[in-house]
Parts: sequence; C-alpha cells; structure tokens
Amino acid sequence: MPTRAAPWNDLLDSVLALRDRVLSDSEKRLATLDSQDPSLRLHPGVRNVVHYLALRSVDICPLQEALAREGLSSLGRCESHVLDSIERIIAVLRAATGKARGHTSDASTIRSDEDMSVLRSNTEILLGPAPGKRNTRIMVTLPGERANDLAFMKELLTSGMDIARINCAHDSPVEWAAMAQTLHQARQETERPCKILADLAGHKIRTGPLAMEEGVLHLRPVRDHRGRTVNPAHCRAAWKDDPQGPLPPVDCQLLPIKTNRPPEAGEVLRCMDARGKERRLEVESVTDSVLTLSCPQSAYLINGSLWQSDQRRRCHGHIAGIPETPTAMLLAVGDHLLLTRDILPGTAADPDRHQPARISCTIPSLVERLPLGQKVWMDDGKFGAEVISQSPDGALLRIMVAKPGGDRLFPDRGLNFPGQPLDLPPLSDKDRTDLDVIVPLVDIIGFSFVESAAHMDALRDALSQRQATHLGIIAKIETAQAFHRLPEILLAAIGRQPLGVMVARGDLAMEVGPERLTEVQEEILWLADAAHLPVVWATQVLESLAKKGMISRPELTDAAMGERAECVMLNKGPFIGQAVRTLDDILTRMQGHQRKKFALMRALHWS
Repeated sequence: MPTRAAPWNDLLDSVLALRDRVLSDSEKRLATLDSQDPSLRLHPGVRNVVHYLALRSVDICPLQEALAREGLSSLGRCESHVLDSIERIIAVLRAATGKARGHTSDASTIRSDEDMSVLRSNTEILLGPAPGKRNTRIMVTLPGERANDLAFMKELLTSGMDIARINCAHDSPVEWAAMAQTLHQARQETERPCKILADLAGHKIRTGPLAMEEGVLHLRPVRDHRGRTVNPAHCRAAWKDDPQGPLPPVDCQLLPIKTNRPPEAGEVLRCMDARGKERRLEVESVTDSVLTLSCPQSAYLINGSLWQSDQRRRCHGHIAGIPETPTAMLLAVGDHLLLTRDILPGTAADPDRHQPARISCTIPSLVERLPLGQKVWMDDGKFGAEVISQSPDGALLRIMVAKPGGDRLFPDRGLNFPGQPLDLPPLSDKDRTDLDVIVPLVDIIGFSFVESAAHMDALRDALSQRQATHLGIIAKIETAQAFHRLPEILLAAIGRQPLGVMVARGDLAMEVGPERLTEVQEEILWLADAAHLPVVWATQVLESLAKKGMISRPELTDAAMGERAECVMLNKGPFIGQAVRTLDDILTRMQGHQRKKFALMRALHWS
C-alpha cells in the first residue's frame, strides 16, 4: 500500500498523543475508584466512561475536521467505544504511512462490535425485554383513580406500555398497592410483560397553601361564534335531606326546606345566582338521589343560592356543598411576591395597605438562603422572578416573566432556584417510609433530585437495609447540580446495581434555562451512551394528545426524538391509551431511520 505524505504522519502523531492523554487522565480517575472497589476498573462501562470523560476534557474539533478531510473516522460517534475507535484510527494511519502495527493499549477495552450488545443487555435487565417490533420501551404514569380498573390496565398493555410508573408524590400506599395488584392481573390475562417503576417524591419544593375563599360553581354553556347556545351547561347535584351524611362525587347539594321528595326528570328549578340573576335549571335525570341539571345560560352558583321548583310550590331550598377555593393570586410582570418563611396560608396583594402578595415555600429553610439576584421559577416556568430583598418575613421577589395580563399562581406548584445548592438530605422521611411500602411491589426505583455520589450511596444503603439490592435505580437528572455531577452519580452505581438515567426535562429546563436544555439533554444522552446505560426520555411527551385528545406537530417531532433513548415516558391523561398507540407507531417507524446518533440508510421509495 503506498504511503501518504506528511499530513498522515502529523495525524498519526496527533492521534497517538490523544490516546496517551486519554489513558493518562483515565488512570487518575480509576485510581480514585480503586479506593472504593478495585474491581470497578475491570467493568467495561466504568472504563469506557472514564475514557470518554478524558476525551471530552479538551476541544478536539480541529483534529476531527482533519480526520474527516482524509476520509477517516472523526470520532463523532465513539461515545460507547472510545479507546477502540482511537486504536482503529491509529491502525489505519500506521498502515497508510508504512509503519509497523503497534500494540493495543488496553486489551480489555470494549470494541465497536460489542457496545450495542452491552447496552441491550443492561437495558433488558433494568427495563425488561424489548417489544417484538421496536427497541424503545414506553413508560406510562398510572392515575390513582384507575388503580382498580382492570380493563384500563389491559388497554395500556395491549396498546404498547412496557413499564408502569407509580408516582409516590401522589396518591397513597393504598392506591399504589392496588395499581400493582391490578397490573399483575392484567399482565397474566394479556400475557404481556411489564415492569413497575416507583418514583420517590423527593423533597417537594413547592408553593404552600393559599387562604381559602367562598367557592363558586361556574356553569358555562357551549356557544357558537354568534353567541348562541349550542349545548347547555351541566352539573351533578345530590339531593340531601341530611346535610351531615356522606356525599357522592357531585358538584353541589340541593338542600330542601319543606319537602322530602326530590325533583323529577323534566322538572324546572329556578335559582338566583351570585350576581342576582335568575337562572333556569332543568332536571335531565335522577339516579340514586343524584340529579343531572342543565342550564342554557351562564350561571355563578354559591352556597346559599335559593332554588324553587316551577311545578311544585313547596319544593324549594338552597344550594350547599360547593367547596371553598384558594384565593385568586394574580401576578403580572413587575408585581412583587413575598416568599415567606412561615407556613401560613398565602394571600393576594393588598394595595390599600401596600402589602405584596405572599405565599410560603414547603421547605422554609431554603428561603433565607436565597441571595439577592437569585432567579426563581414557579409552576414549570409560568412565572419567572428575581430576589430583590431579604427580610425576617422572607424573600421579596419581583415578577420578571409572566404572560401578558398576568396569570394565577396556585398552591402546590413547583419552585426552582437555578444554581442554588439545595443541601438537602438525599432521602426525605417520606421517601424512607415510602420505600418500606413500595419495595415489595416494584422492580425499579426512580431517584428524584439525586445530586451527587453521596446521594446515590444513600439510596443504595437504604435498599440494602431492605434486602432490595436487586431493584434497579433510575437517576432522575432534574437540577443543574445533578447534571454537572452526572459522572460521579453514575460511577457510584455502575457495576453494582441495575442503573439507568432519566432526562427530566421539565425541572431541568428551569434549572439550566430553556435555551440550553437541548444542549444539556444531548450531553446526558452521550454520557449515558458511554456508560452503556439506558436513558428514559421524559416530560410532556405527547402531552396535548394524552390530556386533550389533540396532537401538535412539534409534539410529533419531539416524540420521534425519543427514539434515541431506550425508553420514552408518557404522563397520565384522559386519552393516554391513544397517546400510547401513537407513540408506539412513531417509535416503530423511526427505529428504521435512526439508532442513537447513527443515521440508518434503509431503502427509500420515491417516485
């Protein structure tokens, strides 16, 4: 083979120097791991991760461009087999320059023809077998209200669900156990495998309660573009002789004054609403003392609103049972909000007393640590704010981001403090209690707000204490600190427990900024690929379809991107079955075009 001139010799020198630096830097990190467990350096995932970290510690773009110009591998897809890729380039350059083949630097390095089988094995151990027609699994969050619904569970399984998710931030141990039991029966009847993941709630950093005010039942008929009623508004009302007795799931109660006989179908009740306007409520049906009422006009009903039957003079009474609602806290750009250290119910602004709106934080100790200028995001980015002062009462925020005209802030909404170390224990008291319940029920633990190797060690110790080291762990990357410490988080568990990574894009976007989210999620995918670990692509995938039955084109593109992960997570919603079927179709189609970063060129048929 004819030799090439100086450029190939220069390339060989550059790639040899790169290999030496990768090996040298990797050995330093492996030496640190030896103090924990000397056998870790023999694990292929551990070795390749440290090789990848060494490779990416400097900018090699000029070398990549030079390699590509010569028709050689540019190392652009080497994440899962770093050292093998470098060695192969060296072998080609040695042959091209007529130099003797050198020794392989690391005989135990994973080869490019082995990496996918290692990833497939790790994925199957953690997430279960791949469905026959696609490689990417589908994870679905189970709604507590359907915990005992066998038909619903069977529909999810036959539609394509591969992993069921229990969110320990919601519902109770009763619902969790019912979900697991119902799913077990559904698996037997459908003969479809399905693992169960339980997400620990973690430290819930959320807005506290708001003061309550009188509840209002707003009846809204459907109107056409000219304001004509197309469909009347409906509500369900319980006929209650005893106001203290149990109440079925209804919108309100009808408490009679003189009669014990409830209104009948076709009977009309006239009512004065909160604005003093007379409204006509027609009884459409009566079932087990529950009346379905229709109203052709908009109405605002409150407790105490009087009603009178048109047909029976003695059939009259008042409305009750409308629950109180949180105070309306409307915030717009420029408004002030006091994030308080107490746990008292929040209140709206009082301009007459020059008092800003105020709301508490579920972890008060975080409030006093917020520095001036600290960015604060609320309710998944609905509001952005900045700390402008601190006082004994709390941190005063100025609203910097809100939709035009303002929006409502509700209780129990997420709070994010980008860049601010939380310094919270790895597991909350609730997490430890929940582990006692869920360990016998599930296959995988979702670790919320993990931020360090010490955090991972704490969960592994907690599982060991419960004889549950066989359970898999999915590290949920939700904060900027977790992202920056991702290598140490992974190295704390690789080779010792089934492990995966979740890209929790909702909280992560608030932490790193929405503009940088795309870049960050790519880096997480690369590092997990280097470790041969499965990735779960999560947050708002096909959300409009799951919740509203409608799909947007950007959501379709986003769902297709999920094919680069080993699992895509869907959240719950009324149309979740349809969302699972749609995602199943998208992932099945996309796997013929893409595998990780590798574009597959299957035959295309154009006219």
